[in-house]
Amino acid sequence: MSISTRDARARSPRLVVSLAVLASVGSVCVREGVAHADPSKLSPQIGYNYDEIETARSTGTAGAQRAASNSLTALFVNPANLAATHVYHLGAFAQIWPEASRQSYGAAAVDSIVSSARVAGGVGATWNFQDSDGVARKWTDIRFALAYPVSNQFFLGLGGRYMWLSEDGVGPLGTSLASGGLPNARIVRGFALDAGATLKANDHFAISIVGNDLNNPGHGFQPTSFGGGANVTFGDFGGEGDLVADFTTWDRTTVRAMFGLEALLADHFEARLGYRYDDGAKSHAFAGGLGYIERSFDVDVSLRRTFIGAAASAVVFGFTYHLDATGLTPTPNESF
Repeated sequence: MSISTRDARARSPRLVVSLAVLASVGSVCVREGVAHADPSKLSPQIGYNYDEIETARSTGTAGAQRAASNSLTALFVNPANLAATHVYHLGAFAQIWPEASRQSYGAAAVDSIVSSARVAGGVGATWNFQDSDGVARKWTDIRFALAYPVSNQFFLGLGGRYMWLSEDGVGPLGTSLASGGLPNARIVRGFALDAGATLKANDHFAISIVGNDLNNPGHGFQPTSFGGGANVTFGDFGGEGDLVADFTTWDRTTVRAMFGLEALLADHFEARLGYRYDDGAKSHAFAGGLGYIERSFDVDVSLRRTFIGAAASAVVFGFTYHLDATGLTPTPNESF
């Protein structure tokens, strides 16, 4: 459901330049030193969240966005959906996980107002810090994706992600080589591949399939997963259900089930609700979010909270600037 975007009227080839500007602004918010606190009592897997980078929209629907996503959310959830709407959007977002002692700051740009090649694209980056007095995990995550509209109803997308991750914390055996991490060393530095496909049968129904880390890096920092979603939309109201199988994070294949609802009220106010079951963490969580949208921008905030299982909360803030609505860019190619 495209309730968080409006038809765009522009295009620009300066996607990477735009991200660089946003990244420079976002990096000012990231501090090398974080305030000292007690180590997190949560399992690191919970705060790490399967290397999923969430926008406020995806958090508010508990992750149920594989079929409905567009704009910045599509870049991080399903690359095929970059081609589902005509937009040129720039955005920034922040994630705060109090119990997991995690902070994430990111910026992204997507451009689906394309030339005769009809290829949409996006690029984004996040800077992440988790449990500085525990596992002391830090990582940089770079995402990029391309999508192609095979027809007005069928979209294909490929995405890549590159990660640098270090873990400098003290383990259960103290500062030992066995469990103390590798101070100042990057224990993960590698590329992973995503792919997605979306079929919009009509204005009311869409289904998608998405694979993440399909080159099988072989470790839980970039877990291989496969899933899909189905979305039903009627006017400004929509709902979606997603199911994802994770083959890497835990010692067995686990599943995550997500359900989300969205509504656009009075043409400007967005409301979201969601539920997620995590088989690996044995947890159930509720989510909700609010947003305000104008022609040239939107701002959102969402919260997800576990109510069964290890107590964990995630608060995500987002701001998106709709460059396509400013009149500063040429008219888009409407050939498809």
